[in-house]
Amino acid sequence: MTTATANREFRTGDALPGFTRSCDEIQLFLYNAVLYNAHRIHFDYPYATEVEGYPGLVVAGPLLGDWLHQCVEEWLDGDGDLERISYSNRGAAYVGDALHVGGEVTAVDEAAGTAALTLWVRNDAGDTLVPGEATVRLGAGGAP
Repeated sequence: MTTATANREFRTGDALPGFTRSCDEIQLFLYNAVLYNAHRIHFDYPYATEVEGYPGLVVAGPLLGDWLHQCVEEWLDGDGDLERISYSNRGAAYVGDALHVGGEVTAVDEAAGTAALTLWVRNDAGDTLVPGEATVRLGAGGAP
C-alpha cells in the first residue's frame, strides 16, 4: 500500500535509512548516570568480565531503544509523529561494537493515516539484538 502526505509518499516495503552507532565507555557511563543505573556491567570492566563473564562492558538496553526511536524520528523528518514503539533486548551489545539501526515499513493504513514499522538493532554478524515495532501517524507535522 501507499499513502501520500503533503511532502512525500510512504510505501509498504520502504526501508528506513538507518545508521550505525558504536558506544564508547564515556557515553555508556554518562547514559547510565542519567538513568541512575548503577549496574556494574556498564562501567566496571573487571566486574563485567571476571564476575559476570561478559566479553566487555555491556551497552545499556534503553540506549539501544533510544536509537530505534531516533531512527524513526529521523526518517519521519517532521512529516509525522511516532505514536507507539516497543522493543525487546534479545542479545547483548558491548562497548566498541558496530551496531546497525534500521527498519522497514510493513503496512500503510491510508484511511487512518498511519504506518506500521518493523525495527531492529543488528551487530556486524547480522544478528538482531533488538527487534522492535512502531506505529507512526503520517503527515501530522510533529506534535507541539
